[in-house]
Amino acid sequence: MPDDAHEDLLEIAKRIAIEAGEAVLTVYDKGEFDAYQKEDDSPVTSADYLANDIITKQLSEATPDIPILSEENKHASLEERKDWPRYWLIDPIDGTQEFIARSGDFAVNIALIENNEPKIGVIFWPPGQSLYYAEKGKGAFKSSPDGDHPISVRQLDDPKNSVVMIAISRLQSREKVLGRMCAKRVYQTLPLGSCSLKACFIAEGKADVFMRIGVTGEWDTGASQCIVSEAGGSIAAANFEPLTYNQRHSLENPDFVVMGDQRVPWQDVVQYNDFVNPHTK
Repeated sequence: MPDDAHEDLLEIAKRIAIEAGEAVLTVYDKGEFDAYQKEDDSPVTSADYLANDIITKQLSEATPDIPILSEENKHASLEERKDWPRYWLIDPIDGTQEFIARSGDFAVNIALIENNEPKIGVIFWPPGQSLYYAEKGKGAFKSSPDGDHPISVRQLDDPKNSVVMIAISRLQSREKVLGRMCAKRVYQTLPLGSCSLKACFIAEGKADVFMRIGVTGEWDTGASQCIVSEAGGSIAAANFEPLTYNQRHSLENPDFVVMGDQRVPWQDVVQYNDFVNPHTK
């Protein structure tokens, strides 16, 4: 696809993510929403459905030839989607639990997957009025009330010995994460909700690593992977194998790690010896 066509799609994704995010923020500020449990016991709210409706409607109108795969829609089977050359991958609200808990740590995620790789990533954080975005090969950026500027992962003074800042969920046991990190390093922790926001904080140099232990879907990493990679970092399964997109019947991710400075020997730092790939069980 020509670069200018990708640029147009990036602008479309940015506009729609902001529109959906502002609508969700209005609901959040009023506190007027309903919460439910899905069949997999994960939470969902009427705000998730509102954001999903806005995003899918706007994307369908702007790009009718590009299929949409959203967490909150019925998922096409692998037989239906295996030949898609590209598609939109959507998480209307990443951090629904944080939305319900009113921590402010939730975001709208839109990614364009092309030939099974994230090519565009857009993440809008409504309470922070911050838009993170990237296009493969063109760098990562942040737009906020302070202006627009490129972002990059933090470069440690000593990749083998410097203190490592771990972005960690407020809802996750600190010990559960630190128990999977090399005991020879020194760590600090940054509590934060939403997988994608933790990834964005790594992309802009506020943290160095994030380990996600628990069930997620491909929509939780598509946009983040593009942004983090373009900022100089990487995302991989917790056994350091690549994450995949639209290649399996299941859309569930394995546990994964978001890593900043690529000079750090992350395979020595992250010691996830009990990793189980959900697709090989």
